Amino acid sequence: MAKITIGFQVLPYVAEERLYPVVSEVIEYIASCGIKYEVGAMETVMEGELDELLDIIKKSLELCTKQGASRVISLVKIDYKKTGVTIEEKVGKYRK
Repeated sequence: MAKITIGFQVLPYVAEERLYPVVSEVIEYIASCGIKYEVGAMETVMEGELDELLDIIKKSLELCTKQGASRVISLVKIDYKKTGVTIEEKVGKYRK
């Protein structure tokens, strides 16, 4: 299967002072997976194979609960086409 992009946001139910530390744990986990990703102010965009990225999302949700979240709301946007879609083709022309 061709590479796809996924926009992924986690909103863990934790005390406000724990919010950024828990989200940072998720970002560190994503970084350890060896995929291409970009962190934004509202979501992280990942690039890779669909099954691999969905597994990362599942483990990220579990990580939030291990970090003390009683619940996790997540927003996931998937951009899929048979020939593939990359982060670079979407935003490369806007980079300086």
